Amino acid sequence: MLRELTIHNFAIVDQLRVTFGPGLNVLTGETGAGKSLLVDAMTAILGARVHPEWLRAGASQGFVEGIFELQGEVRERVHALLRREGLEGEEEDVLILARELRAGGRSVARVNGRAVTASLLAELGSLLVDIHGQGDHLSLLQPRHQLALLDRYAHLESLRAAVAEEVAHLRAVQRELNDLRTRERELAQRADLLAYQVQEIYNAHLEPGEDEALEAERRRLAHAEQLMEGVEAAILALEGEIGATPGAIDLLGEASHRLSRLGDLDPDLVRLAEQAEVLADQVNDLLRELHHYRDRVEFNPQRLEEVEERLALIRNLKRKYGDTIEDILAYAARAEQELAQIEHADERLTELTAQAEDLLRRVGQLAAELSRRRQEAAERLAREVEAILKDLHMPHTRVQVQVTQEEAPEGVPVGDKRLAFSSTGVDRVQFLVATNPGEPLRPLARIASGGETARLMLALKTVLAHADPVPTLIFDEIDVGIGGRVGRVVGQLLRRLAQHHQVLCITHLPQVAAYGHHHLNVVKQVEEGRTRVTVQVLQGEARLWELAAMLGAPTPTGFQSAQEMLEEAENAT
Repeated sequence: MLRELTIHNFAIVDQLRVTFGPGLNVLTGETGAGKSLLVDAMTAILGARVHPEWLRAGASQGFVEGIFELQGEVRERVHALLRREGLEGEEEDVLILARELRAGGRSVARVNGRAVTASLLAELGSLLVDIHGQGDHLSLLQPRHQLALLDRYAHLESLRAAVAEEVAHLRAVQRELNDLRTRERELAQRADLLAYQVQEIYNAHLEPGEDEALEAERRRLAHAEQLMEGVEAAILALEGEIGATPGAIDLLGEASHRLSRLGDLDPDLVRLAEQAEVLADQVNDLLRELHHYRDRVEFNPQRLEEVEERLALIRNLKRKYGDTIEDILAYAARAEQELAQIEHADERLTELTAQAEDLLRRVGQLAAELSRRRQEAAERLAREVEAILKDLHMPHTRVQVQVTQEEAPEGVPVGDKRLAFSSTGVDRVQFLVATNPGEPLRPLARIASGGETARLMLALKTVLAHADPVPTLIFDEIDVGIGGRVGRVVGQLLRRLAQHHQVLCITHLPQVAAYGHHHLNVVKQVEEGRTRVTVQVLQGEARLWELAAMLGAPTPTGFQSAQEMLEEAENAT
């Protein structure tokens, strides 16, 4: 609800702070006192276009600020929007909307002290306030809200949620189905490519580590002659030349023999003789390995060509599929898996088609039940509103809550038709009104503004009190063209509506004002040659004298009549 409204340099208002309470707040005052300026100020912080004349004459800037207290469902919806925009405030239950006015009609919108666009201000404001007669802020005039209001009025939220859930499931299935159908040629081409790639990799018969072994073999084959010469020279150095220089093995044997013979003279040489013998054995082992290596090394150009071709094949596969043989094999496994999925696409297509048909039937059944209950509720709602309008001296007003559908070839089956559908079902809802006999029914948004419209809104809001989530309702000019008897009914309805909403009502009728929980009197004064507007909270005798003045009898008799009106209002509720 609106807790406080602060206005500075707005029209004829220099500085004003107004505190509102829960329930019904009535604003009274002489014609031209500035009551409607408060409504204009409210529209400014609700995102309306700022007019240059709203800035007080002679001022370079002004501002309007509204402090709102958030509760229940509205609190959650507002917080979702604030989180989306990163505008959370310090207090979770408080929202501050402001509009700075500048010369030339320029303005700056703010939410919780941070600059935002006017459209965002309007989006937030639509969750908080409905101002009758101001199409930008009266959610009831918007068909997209009328459907939700009818559902809330008829307590159809759970059935509507079930439809939305099934529709979401259906949309997901249809998206996958359409994707499969549109990608059918692309998938066939992809399958051919994958099959070729898998076959190319598997035909290579790759083994992990094979490339490293082949590289080593290629080096040996490419340098076979050099390797053989070097190994042969090493063998010769170890064995020695026959009949010429002894080799390393003979020399180590000779050293070991000589040292062992000296062991009798010095026992320390026995250990050295044994070490020489071990070295001789190791050299023998080395010599055997060198002989084996020499026997394996061959000059084989054909084998070298085979190895080169194999390595070229592996390099080609690495260029296409991965940096290592392991990467290539992993790619082949993934490609095989994707190929299997594509090859089963026809099966998936058949499965999804059947699933989509089942879901269409399911959505159709739920939507048909939702539509039936909506049409029943629409008739009840229209009759209830018409009954209230009769009490409001509008006996000839006809109201219709129109529930329509549109046929579509791709829609859901309902009876013998296929109907267009959305997450809300198959219905379009529009509130239609004819205020005079012989006139055609027209949408709410196209009816004339004024007191008659305000009473129509009051009747609708009263019937939809439980269904309407907007916490603050503002009624201006609601008593235009009606007398005291009807005014008493208006007051009763406003008081009743205030059980579920905060209501602000500008009125000239004491019969309406008497039903307020809070009475605010707007007064225009002239001080030092400038006009100022003040707002006084009236209580006790001050309120009674104001009601008496509104009766046109600021006398003891009028005071007594005002007291009786207040007592009647209290007893009526």
